[in-house]
Amino acid sequence: MKKTILLVALMHVAATSFAQDDTENLEDGGSVIQTLTPSKLISKGQFDIKWFNNLYTETKDTFGENGEDRDIPRNNFFTSTLEVYTGVSNNNRVNVGLILEARSSTIGGRDAFDVFKFDGERGTARSGLTSIAPSVKFVPFSKVNNFSIQSSFFIPLVDNETEEGVFLDQKGFTWQNRFFFDHTFAGGDWQLFADLNSELNFGDDEDSFANDSLRLTPGLFLSYFPSSKFTVLGLVQHSQLIDLGNEFSQDFTAVGGGAKYQLTDALNLEALYTNFVRGNDTGLGQTFNLGLRAVF
Repeated sequence: MKKTILLVALMHVAATSFAQDDTENLEDGGSVIQTLTPSKLISKGQFDIKWFNNLYTETKDTFGENGEDRDIPRNNFFTSTLEVYTGVSNNNRVNVGLILEARSSTIGGRDAFDVFKFDGERGTARSGLTSIAPSVKFVPFSKVNNFSIQSSFFIPLVDNETEEGVFLDQKGFTWQNRFFFDHTFAGGDWQLFADLNSELNFGDDEDSFANDSLRLTPGLFLSYFPSSKFTVLGLVQHSQLIDLGNEFSQDFTAVGGGAKYQLTDALNLEALYTNFVRGNDTGLGQTFNLGLRAVF
């Protein structure tokens, strides 16, 4: 159960890193998905609203020193994240915001789409609002506007991580810091985005066994723009959970791809798929993701 619990916390990072687009002034022209690159922040008075939905489903996991695969009854974990940011500085270097997360879990061989029933069936399903996080984004170096940092402090809203064998979310606190960097190649058709996510889990040991651990998740995302309003992308990520006293470690590697489309001047749609191709003490599943983002 421990490896499943920590994977659920990790897989959301793996599936949504490219959704962390930060933006500069829309008056510069072009589409949000191309002109407003992942590491730039919005201007003072603007709002950036993201609604991202992630479904993780698994029928295999790994265990032991050699990471042998084994079949398990299907487990499903759905995470819906709402992020709202606004610009507060005149030089596009500071944004403040709030993150809300809601989750739904089903276990024991239930169908993947049963997470959307929210039926709370005892022993197989749970759902609810699970965390809230005040957040700040900033550009630390004025001459490097394609490098930014997002720092968020997640406050748990769940009473129990696991009830009758069904995990919903971590009960401990998490301090998350994400480091974003992007580079657009000559011609503007290709863009490389790098994300290093770090999460420090802490609190009373009895609250969550995920406490006293550090999670590091680097990722690379390569995008191609057939037009300014449409992009396709590929990604590779590795995640490593480091034991700082909880006597548990874990790692996995995921690959995937997706697309984004600019629906209107302010609204874009994105779809993303990832596959966990290897790991130790983790599930080997897939994620299916759909997101909407509005900047105005």
